[in-house]
Amino acid sequence: MLRFSMTCCTAALLCAAGCGMWPLAAQDKAPIPNFAPDANTAWTSDRPASDDFLPPPGGPGPVMSDPAHPYVPNGQGQSTYRVADLTNPILKPWVIERMRKANEAVLAGKVPFIARERCWPAGVPAIDIYNRGQPIHFLQTPKQVVIINELYAQMRHIYLNVPHSAHVTPSWYGESVGHYEGDELVVDTIGLNERTFVDNYRTPHTEQLHVLERFKMLQGGQRLQVSVTVEDPGAFNMPWSAIQHWRRVQIPLIEDLCEPNNVFFFGYDVAELPHADKPDF
Repeated sequence: MLRFSMTCCTAALLCAAGCGMWPLAAQDKAPIPNFAPDANTAWTSDRPASDDFLPPPGGPGPVMSDPAHPYVPNGQGQSTYRVADLTNPILKPWVIERMRKANEAVLAGKVPFIARERCWPAGVPAIDIYNRGQPIHFLQTPKQVVIINELYAQMRHIYLNVPHSAHVTPSWYGESVGHYEGDELVVDTIGLNERTFVDNYRTPHTEQLHVLERFKMLQGGQRLQVSVTVEDPGAFNMPWSAIQHWRRVQIPLIEDLCEPNNVFFFGYDVAELPHADKPDF
């Protein structure tokens, strides 16, 4: 079941997602967007050195860097890790406290958890900022859109023109259903487990997380924008929005695998993968 806590306008959108009333692509007069006209068309971040969400033009936005401890990406003279701005009004008290501990660990010199550095799935919406220069690829069929993030072959399946399942078992990427609205791909995702963060600032969420994404090509198909709306009444005081941009490139999809290690020798702040104390052979 979807949870309704937004404005009436947004609630109508949510009901459309949860009640199976998405408009079909055939009902739209504008041609649907073609994100993959050939096998080599891909999309890479406009800002390869800074993989953070951009704030929306107005209203509540994503967690950003603490002004007192600005994030400096690698390759710009020093290596730093993110310290979150905990004054963002979207954050519930328990979220602030958990993130405060993460901030303190970074300021103490520890290496924080970053999903892509541990080979862990990013979840949604963090998958939109998961890569750092590596492109994303689209596979589009009448019934499904598959988004492949080249970094460690992270994949999302978006099922078109269908309602959400009556009962969704929480998972890394949840359940994404979508439809085309003219030249936009609209994706509604629920059923996300609590093992992921919504961004690179280690912002947690609950299983109530609900994400709406709108993918739209700009500048004659040379840019791709995703507008993200997030609500989670268990973690956030209000819905908030963010933006990500990619630019079009011609790069074939390559195999890029990552093997998680059960032991972290550098004191990384991460829950280790399950492992046996004794070999079973």
